Amino acid sequence: MRQQVQPHVLIVEDEPSQRAVLSYNLESEGFRISEAEDGDAALLMVSEEVPDLIVLDWMLPGVSGIEICRRIKTRPETREVPIIMLSARSEEVDRVRGLETGADDYVVKPYSVTELMARVKAQLRRSRPAGVGETLRYEDITLDAETHRVHRGGQLLKLGPTEFRLLATFLEKPGRVWSREQMLDRVWGRDVYVDTRTVDVHIGRLRKVLCTHGGADPLRTVRGAGYALG
Repeated sequence: MRQQVQPHVLIVEDEPSQRAVLSYNLESEGFRISEAEDGDAALLMVSEEVPDLIVLDWMLPGVSGIEICRRIKTRPETREVPIIMLSARSEEVDRVRGLETGADDYVVKPYSVTELMARVKAQLRRSRPAGVGETLRYEDITLDAETHRVHRGGQLLKLGPTEFRLLATFLEKPGRVWSREQMLDRVWGRDVYVDTRTVDVHIGRLRKVLCTHGGADPLRTVRGAGYALG
């Protein structure tokens, strides 16, 4: 079975039926789901594994959705995570407050599930384009996330599933330096134990395949920090 570049969505909603509907529909779209029923649980989960997107209810027991959004957006390691805020508050002043706190989108309850799924995909298209089947390009390298094919200089490259996910990660943010720990979380997942040296092995394999038909090595080793594309 082909392994996908699967975006991780955290649902923060205290109403069980609403959580169930969101989980069902997001999983049907191919996303990996985590759930939290209150603000404290959500903040703990984000500290343990940074999701690719958060669907966040405003009205929560304990820490409010607005406060969760503020905290996430003020932390350097999580401020780029897209947040879609759900709220029964339909007044313009509430929408403005939610967006000014850092929410990337604001959806009023009751909402259309179809529309919400479209908004989730729109946010992920900006933050994790490979996860929603987009084609990624950098110089002469092209990765088609839909067909799982990679070309360089017009030549088809044969990548294993791990190397494919590594390359997709690099292509989504060219120039960004990824530490080995960050790549382990992104490519292998937190629930899988893999030694950091394994990253070096797969980076070596990826480099070899990328240079199969010639061309300079596009991956850069940053001493003491990790790896980057370009």
